[in-house]
Amino acid sequence: MKRIRKYLLLVLCLCALPLVQSCIDEDELPDNAKGNFEALWRIIDERYCFFDYKKQAYGLDWDEVYQRYSRQITNDMTESQMFEVMANMLSELRDGHVNVYASFDQARYWSWHEDHPANFSDTLQRKYLGTDYKIAAALKYRKLDDNIGYVYCGSFSNGIGEGNLDEVMMALATCNGLIVDVRNNGGGMITEAEQMAARFTNNEILVGYMQHKTGKGHNDFSPMEPQTLKPSDGLRWQKRVVVLTNRSVVSADNEFVKYMRCCPKVTVVGDKTGGGAGMPFSSELPNGWSIRFSACPMYDKDGKCTEFGIEPDHNVQLSDDDFARGRDTIIEYARTLLGGGGQ
Repeated sequence: MKRIRKYLLLVLCLCALPLVQSCIDEDELPDNAKGNFEALWRIIDERYCFFDYKKQAYGLDWDEVYQRYSRQITNDMTESQMFEVMANMLSELRDGHVNVYASFDQARYWSWHEDHPANFSDTLQRKYLGTDYKIAAALKYRKLDDNIGYVYCGSFSNGIGEGNLDEVMMALATCNGLIVDVRNNGGGMITEAEQMAARFTNNEILVGYMQHKTGKGHNDFSPMEPQTLKPSDGLRWQKRVVVLTNRSVVSADNEFVKYMRCCPKVTVVGDKTGGGAGMPFSSELPNGWSIRFSACPMYDKDGKCTEFGIEPDHNVQLSDDDFARGRDTIIEYARTLLGGGGQ
């Protein structure tokens, strides 16, 4: 089996612009409303990777979607009107990795977190971190008063290096356990997610599978390629770990949780993740608008698609009573699991 890095060098970040251009022959479609709509529908029809999965999950019928939205397109409509129709059509896919980018707006589907409790509070986190916490690239960390280590990672797109991880591991080495909080992490580089997860295994382990689109048909995919995680050559954590999640854990962060669930001594606590298990590619409409879409599906070690999220080992919600008392229910639950006294 081969390393994850060979396959996953692309950026998985929901708020980043598309970086990879896919070559789609649009047969010289005209730069008018109907031509641009046709180009968009065809790009998605030929390259999107979750049609069968979403048909099974909630009955998506992409041909029916075309019939419904194509009737709303006329060549005398404004750009804003055309953009709105396109955005509404793409929202039928329920995919945070699907976007249209115009100079005046970005079409997006964010219901995967907007329709759910936040289960994260900056105000509460500041209480736990205090003012004397340490910073290593995108990592904020400290020892809590019950000798539990706490690391917050808010992004995998800020250049976390091996040296940063060595320093964090060394600083928290005497702690009785470790909390890795990745709530509200919108993704970034999968390679960063991989190198961080590699600090929590001593052996090469299977963490999932990936496929590549090989043709224009909805079911044209390569065989499943195994994803493996190799242990880091740097300092590795040997004690218990609790990973904290919420619905805003997506994309590369969703992959991180997928990896960590396969590591020994790791427990996942919080809400279900937001998903985002398709590696995004991009193309362009005749009018120059950019299109991003999920093109390569990824699965967990059991071959299950994680596009709609990963369930935690312990589903814990941030309670109003705890919030009023200045307590983060999810952090406190993790401290209890790790044997700390909490607060």
